[in-house]
Amino acid sequence: MTIDPRTRIGHVHLTVSDLDRSLAFYRDVLGFEVTAQYGRDAVFVSAGGYHHHIGLNTWAGRGAPQPAPGTTGLYHFAVLFPDRAALAATVRRVLDAGVPLEGASDHGVSEAIYLRDPDGNGIELYRDRPEGEWPRGPDGAIRMDTRALDLQALLKE
Repeated sequence: MTIDPRTRIGHVHLTVSDLDRSLAFYRDVLGFEVTAQYGRDAVFVSAGGYHHHIGLNTWAGRGAPQPAPGTTGLYHFAVLFPDRAALAATVRRVLDAGVPLEGASDHGVSEAIYLRDPDGNGIELYRDRPEGEWPRGPDGAIRMDTRALDLQALLKE
């Protein structure tokens, strides 16, 4: 049995230690818009008016510590951009805000930038290449790779 191919991941909820700091990052740096706020404990943000793509909350308590390195939990979540220009615009805002990048990879099927939010949550900002450009082996299987992404070329978009 397989999952219905129309299934999508709709949103991510993140526990954060400082709601204002996280909101400033997701709204002002990445560019998401606020769709709802529940007092001082939670805020929901989206792209394009969807009810929410990301929920931020302090339900574990304001000032809660980050999980220890090397423990289980969320590795990263990914934000898919519609095209290379939209990805480049957001990466420029990230760099202008002084947010360090952890990596930039060309996976053949996609181009991806990796960073962390103020609470240490991993984020992948990426765009998919058109499916017709995906590298495939002789058997038709997708051949993903991890090569260095030419960040300067991306930023020229």
